[in-house]
Amino acid sequence: MTLFNPAKADFSNFDEKTRTIFEKTIQFFENKGLAEIKKEDHEVVWYEDFLKFLKDNEVFYTFLTPSAYGDKDCRWDTARNTAFSEILGFYNLSHWYTWQVSILGLGPIWIGNNEEVKKRTAEKLKNGDVFAFGLSEKEHGADLISSDMELIPQGDGKYIARGDKYYIGNGNVAGYVSIFAKLKEKKKEYVFFVVETDHPKYECTQNVVRSQKYVAELELHDYPITDAEIVSRGRDAWDASLATVAFAKFNLGLASVGIATHSFYEALNHASARKLYGNYVTDFPHIKQLFNEAYARLVAMRMFSYRAKDYMRIASNEDRRYLLFNPLEKMKVTLEGEKVIERLWDVIAARGFEKDVYFEMATRDIRMLPKLEGTVHVNMMLTVRFMNSFLFDDRSVPEAPASESPNEEGFLFNQGATTKGLDQIPFGPYKPKFQTAKAKKCSNVSVMLEQIEHFRSLLKDTPPSAEQVKDIDWMLAVGEIFSIIAYASLILEQAEIGGTYAKDVDADVLDQIFSVFVRDISGHAVELFEKSSTTNDQQKLCMQMVKRPAHDAAREGRVFEKVMSLKEAYRMKP
Repeated sequence: MTLFNPAKADFSNFDEKTRTIFEKTIQFFENKGLAEIKKEDHEVVWYEDFLKFLKDNEVFYTFLTPSAYGDKDCRWDTARNTAFSEILGFYNLSHWYTWQVSILGLGPIWIGNNEEVKKRTAEKLKNGDVFAFGLSEKEHGADLISSDMELIPQGDGKYIARGDKYYIGNGNVAGYVSIFAKLKEKKKEYVFFVVETDHPKYECTQNVVRSQKYVAELELHDYPITDAEIVSRGRDAWDASLATVAFAKFNLGLASVGIATHSFYEALNHASARKLYGNYVTDFPHIKQLFNEAYARLVAMRMFSYRAKDYMRIASNEDRRYLLFNPLEKMKVTLEGEKVIERLWDVIAARGFEKDVYFEMATRDIRMLPKLEGTVHVNMMLTVRFMNSFLFDDRSVPEAPASESPNEEGFLFNQGATTKGLDQIPFGPYKPKFQTAKAKKCSNVSVMLEQIEHFRSLLKDTPPSAEQVKDIDWMLAVGEIFSIIAYASLILEQAEIGGTYAKDVDADVLDQIFSVFVRDISGHAVELFEKSSTTNDQQKLCMQMVKRPAHDAAREGRVFEKVMSLKEAYRMKP
């Protein structure tokens, strides 16, 4: 199936060890059942049973230990990590969270050059430990330059660490917390070191949220550090922080896909069985439209996500296209998840507030994801840096193969400076992707191609002024349009590849997806038109981007038949 369904999950494209862990994870949650998941969520129960499951099955050890430091099945494999993120998101974001922040915490360690720490980290993973990423601070957020945490030299390779960190997931129990700090008395020299949560000089002062997940505030009270605990210094420490976030933020999109998919099944089951005024809810025209849009957006989210992961798998110094698709995964997919929930919520209305349904939890959790690992605005402005090369650089590039076969993405721990030269990264001509065999069958792909040409004209013939470039509000509106273009290009790639993640995506579904994109671009074009600094010439081109989607009642009817075929395809036991 194009959407993940635990009842019919097919992991045959993964190796045996990976399949076993996926299946056991699904069984863990299915055995618990929805009622118990909701009860634990409402009562803010710390998930000791889940941590025990992870330990007993060596899940993090297998998935998060590079092969050089673990057993034969250990490797950092983006394909299986991507799928695991979706599975955990499907059931409970709090359980996903301990996975996500462990990935963040491990990043600086595997990127660093301290071999002894790496070996001890592998031992901790095998023992079932989770990890934490000590970057953010209460007063400064993730502003690295303003970080107040200090590492104070004491002579003879000894130091003391002094300061506090905030929003630190797993900060209550982590085997290691990777701490970002400044080396005192050395201007702008940054450092990453590891600390243990059971040390007497480590204090976990509170959980800053009321949730099953533990988001810690912590303090280091002259915590003793030696060179043996330091994993990177100087520019290497700075680069390690950005590189870690660059690959770790990818998982947020998959969590959103999981949440939205579970919610979709629940909303469809409810609406298709409920009668109002003598008709089933799903008989009403506006409900059909809401379900069609939610389905189109959800299928697109998953198609993009699993195609984007292919670019991380082939990442290298020569191929850094992943640096565009990762912020899109974090920013665009998570925002699309919110839109899916909003459409479904309009269908099920008050039912979405009830305490016994998954949906009540989803409406809260789906909104967290666009706001973690850098805000939408930060990731949007990063995306904009790729705009000229994506739209105007026609240099050819190799095709990224699609595969779930065992692989290790060691380059993720050797990315170097991820912020340099972004505007020079080639993506290849975009137009052929919009002219593939499947795309040619979709009227709305052609409509969107016209919108793209008008957008290119805006950038080329009426380019942003120096003042507009500095106006973040104006550039964000431009970025919204570009993000849809880049997002759509990978969905077309996945459609052409077919396979597991596009199994039911025929021309009807693809056209339905692009009808949504046409409307979205039109809306953002109007928004850009309305900006006070948009010039008269730019306003004209904005209005040319406003297009009516190619409507087809028969196609929309066939897509809704696909939606209804998912009725009772999955229902979590009470």
